[in-house]
Amino acid sequence: MLFSPFAFRLWPHIYFIVPTLRRGNAVCAAPAARSQLHNFIKGNYAIMLDPRLFRTELDFVKEQLNRRSFDFNPEYYSELEARRKDIQVKTQELQNERNSSSKAIGIAKAKGEDVQPLLDQVQHLGDELKAAETELSDIQAKMTALMEGIPNLLDESVPNGKSEDDNLEISRWGDIPSFDFEPKDHVDLGAKIGMDFELGAKIASARFVVLNGPLARLQRAIIQLMLDTHTTEHGYIETYVPFLVNADSLRGTGQLPKFEADLFKASDDPALYLIPTAEVPVTNIVRDVIIEAKDLPLKFVCHSPCFRSEAGAYGRDVRGMIRQHQFEKVEIVQIVKPEDSAAAHEELTHHAEAILKKLNLPYRRMLLCAGDTGFSSTKTYDLEVWLPGQGTYREISSCSNFKDFQARRLQARWRNPETGKPELVHTLNGSGLAAGRALIAVMENYQDAEGRIRIPEALRPYMGGLEVIG
Repeated sequence: MLFSPFAFRLWPHIYFIVPTLRRGNAVCAAPAARSQLHNFIKGNYAIMLDPRLFRTELDFVKEQLNRRSFDFNPEYYSELEARRKDIQVKTQELQNERNSSSKAIGIAKAKGEDVQPLLDQVQHLGDELKAAETELSDIQAKMTALMEGIPNLLDESVPNGKSEDDNLEISRWGDIPSFDFEPKDHVDLGAKIGMDFELGAKIASARFVVLNGPLARLQRAIIQLMLDTHTTEHGYIETYVPFLVNADSLRGTGQLPKFEADLFKASDDPALYLIPTAEVPVTNIVRDVIIEAKDLPLKFVCHSPCFRSEAGAYGRDVRGMIRQHQFEKVEIVQIVKPEDSAAAHEELTHHAEAILKKLNLPYRRMLLCAGDTGFSSTKTYDLEVWLPGQGTYREISSCSNFKDFQARRLQARWRNPETGKPELVHTLNGSGLAAGRALIAVMENYQDAEGRIRIPEALRPYMGGLEVIG
């Protein structure tokens, strides 16, 4: 049994690849072989790192994962892989032997010979084959569970370290404001101008908020400034995507299975989840797609709500809007050639910084250490904005380069004109910015002694010329 690609256009020069089965004159493969082919096509083997590393550089993989304090056991992997190969060979041999015996039955019948011994042999081979298929399925399940849990390898420029305390400050921008009064945090400021956490809890639960009047408009203005800047100045294509996604989409970008506890599941049949970030649906635009070289890079910007259960985060940032179950975000995503991803990472981070500069909000850029870098990322910059009410910098954007980690599971590829063959793209994304935290930063940095909020000049056209709230 063979499969051949059939392509149809998504956009000009961007193609979905749909596997189609065709039969030759050979005997049809057994159900187990068809199942293995189906799993391959569906991407159920969950490889997100280059499999060649596991075949030839296991010690290197272990060494790199140790930087993350991730315990990888190369002996266990090698044992599973060796057993998988043995059982797979045995399964194929049994399939071939059973097919030969089945053909022999037809020949014996045509000659009028006794076929009962052959029937018994086929039955025996069928029992052996079923047992081998069961063992192969069990080993493949263990292999999938192992591979799905392995994080991305880190870029060599990522510093060693175990927690956020070891992150490296790269730069700072802007002057921290000084006040001749004790600055309030956004909760105290918002209580008088339309920020209602009690109403959010009444309607839903804790960690939800209702914004009213000019404050709701201010958040909308921040979002519009971001979208306009990224589309008209930075060259991104605005896109609107579903806020519910299937398990394949979450698995493709690395949220499943590791982070299922952080997700809100909306239904079981079909399994649909509320998006934790627009990264998931936007990056999945290129799942199972081959992109022509001349169409790269692809740059998308998307505004969406985001939903996170914040599992394991109880007790952290419980006051105010810092850590909510629902929040707004403008996400920027780039799909690039491998040789361009390092430069694209810097560019994308500068694009997020541009919003902070337009709002005149002091911030710093942090390079995350090995122990604080996210599961799918090879390198991440965090942008942290100054919050006077807390007297500290807080994250407002994470800008990450995933290299081919997501693309391998997504089968997102580009056609290299030098070889004519499809190769994996590199994917990158970042918050450009988190709208709720941008709202907080504006409120706290632009407050006055009476608790009013001055509107930054960049936002006044979106606020109908309004200069002050409160």
